[in-house]
Amino acid sequence: MSDNLTADARTVLVVDDEPANVTSLRKIFEREGFRVLTAESAKRALELARQHKVEVVLTDLMMPGTSGLELMRALKQVHPDLEVVMMTAYGTVETAVQAMRDGAYDFVEKPLKRMTIVKTVRKAAERQSLLAENRSLKSQLRSLTQRPIVGSSPALRRVLDVAHQAAPSNATVLVLGESGTGKELLARTIHAHSGRADGPFVAVNCSAIPESILEAELFGHERGAFTGANERREGRFAKARGGTLFLDEIGELSPAVQVKLLRVLQEGEFEPIGGDTQSADVRIVAATNKDLQAEVQNGTFREDLFYRLNVIAITAPPLRTRREDIPLLVDHFLGIYCAKNGRSRLTAPREVLDRLQEYRWPGNVRELENVIERAVVLCRGDKLSLDDLPDTIIDAREDQTSVITVAVGTPLDEVERRLLRETLRHAGGDKSVAAQMLGISTRTIYRKLADGDS
Repeated sequence: MSDNLTADARTVLVVDDEPANVTSLRKIFEREGFRVLTAESAKRALELARQHKVEVVLTDLMMPGTSGLELMRALKQVHPDLEVVMMTAYGTVETAVQAMRDGAYDFVEKPLKRMTIVKTVRKAAERQSLLAENRSLKSQLRSLTQRPIVGSSPALRRVLDVAHQAAPSNATVLVLGESGTGKELLARTIHAHSGRADGPFVAVNCSAIPESILEAELFGHERGAFTGANERREGRFAKARGGTLFLDEIGELSPAVQVKLLRVLQEGEFEPIGGDTQSADVRIVAATNKDLQAEVQNGTFREDLFYRLNVIAITAPPLRTRREDIPLLVDHFLGIYCAKNGRSRLTAPREVLDRLQEYRWPGNVRELENVIERAVVLCRGDKLSLDDLPDTIIDAREDQTSVITVAVGTPLDEVERRLLRETLRHAGGDKSVAAQMLGISTRTIYRKLADGDS
């Protein structure tokens, strides 16, 4: 090991199947103050990358067995933030350019020139350091600003258990649920607990972008690809590389965009408008408040795309099925909006909480948040009062929760059927909501209803 090493020396991993090249490059980089690891195969390179903190990988593009391009893709799975520099011989420059499109930092042509290779690797190491620092700062900022999912009800805990189980995988997740139930918060939770947490979280509201530009917004475009495309523009898939792409209101996609999204899910690649194919290194989480199965039956949503999206389905519970969480949510929002409006901390007395828990909340948590913000602004005392609540809540007192009375000796099948029917009535006929209230699957409800009708 060279005497030039310092405590903060960067580590470069040199990968080449020619021992003479490996030896030469080791000497060059050790003289420049780098820590140097070497490997003569992609398999050994992956082992070293898992065992050591590596900033830059310098790899030959054309090697027996696993190519440099394939090695780079595997390395990025282990350490998404490391930089890869390709060494390429004459005639393979086109492949090296493709490697850069797939995430390589740069390439150098053989025969190697000492100054060129050192300059390129040093710049790659500096970029890696800046990106790592940027990710660290983003992580700190996220911990300070990310909104938590508030609640401890059984309905919410069941959903969070599934989300936490699904998060470490790369499986596509479909988040279902009514508007205002916190589908994006669930998507952010999945991202935060995934192996891509240090990467970007890019959210797209598919219903908020005009259909005519949604394709370009998602996949990007090259300069001159269409009228008005005066410069090259990256799409959301490119911006989310290494992270998570959240596609909200997925049910609003046009048939043309559905086809392109299906290709991404099937092939792991996409094409910017007027551009070349690029790899799609993103984890997709989609969300909708629509019944996609009904949309499939109506012919407005592709069946093959639905099954690609529906690998892991999670239904965000409506607020009316988790009323016990309302006091916690009220306290949470009071903290946010008192601070935002420069007010001393307000409290909510029991009568206010009771009235809020009696309300049905068609707008779910989002509606509750708006109500609390309004109450903070209008409140004249040091605690909320009923006068601070909207008339819609004061005037819409619901009946108490239904109670089923059965005679001793009633067959269990009959008790179960009556409970199921009453729960469905209370849930407004929504089988997903009823399933959550009863702690069973929606499929079980369909089966039991079918059994009761037979």
